[in-house]
Amino acid sequence: MAHIPIIFHPDYDIDVPITHRFNGEKFSHLYGFLRSFESVNRFEFTQAAPVSFADVRRTHDQPYVKRVSMGDLTKGELRQINLPMTERLIKRSFIALNGTYVTAKHALESKIACHAAGGTHHAHFAFGSGFCVFNDLAFTALNLRHHGLAERVLILDLDVHQGDGTIDICDGKKGVYTCSIHCADNFPFVKRCGSFDLALPSGTEDRAYLNALHKALDHVLSEFMPQIVLYDAGVDVSHCDRLGNFKLSHEGILERDRRVLSFFKCRQIPVATVIGGGYSPSNAEVAARHMSCFHAACDVH
Repeated sequence: MAHIPIIFHPDYDIDVPITHRFNGEKFSHLYGFLRSFESVNRFEFTQAAPVSFADVRRTHDQPYVKRVSMGDLTKGELRQINLPMTERLIKRSFIALNGTYVTAKHALESKIACHAAGGTHHAHFAFGSGFCVFNDLAFTALNLRHHGLAERVLILDLDVHQGDGTIDICDGKKGVYTCSIHCADNFPFVKRCGSFDLALPSGTEDRAYLNALHKALDHVLSEFMPQIVLYDAGVDVSHCDRLGNFKLSHEGILERDRRVLSFFKCRQIPVATVIGGGYSPSNAEVAARHMSCFHAACDVH
């Protein structure tokens, strides 16, 4: 039985105040759950490495990248990101970019690979936003194309929030298609226009969501046939998420992930998953929710 590559790094956790809405320690909890998972023998763990600055500048403004690396962001920029700018956050921001890129390269070889982080889809070309410093999805898509690894990349974003930064960076870029299914009444409150956007109302439950997903996947493939999918499996669609307005059950989220992975497996299209958003007073609780796409990967592959 083939192994599923899992990309991680011990420095993904960041320090945030205990009252902060971002779960800074969910990544180590998730890694612990993965290591103790009943199907852990299905996994092959690979540690992410720092990224090339040349590759970062391909998707982000050079002065902005320099200010991040120097820890020299303005108060306004830090307010928009809404995370404490520490050495640990700076290091993590560069490593996590390459984590998703490495995940995609593994997926091209093994058809499925999972990053135990990623989904920083609110980071724009020249500024960060919404807990996101750099945009790993856009970075991966454009660098896969630049390095000749894939000509057609689909970014499928099922986080409850629209990936406005991903759309900003990828707008007009040949060979990249963005699909976002998100809440109409949630952050960002000014939505961008991607390749295909589907805004669902607050309170959307399992059946309506899964029906919309089915139609959206069919629509996307009628317009664009990808060579790889970057799948943002955000769990802030959960009924218990403190920043999401949807009402999906844990079973509904798992079914969503199974359907996405099955849909592309049947068409022999590789998928690289990232965990996306998920917010809870408990780091362990939200990490347990993030296990959904890893469960689904074992079920489907």
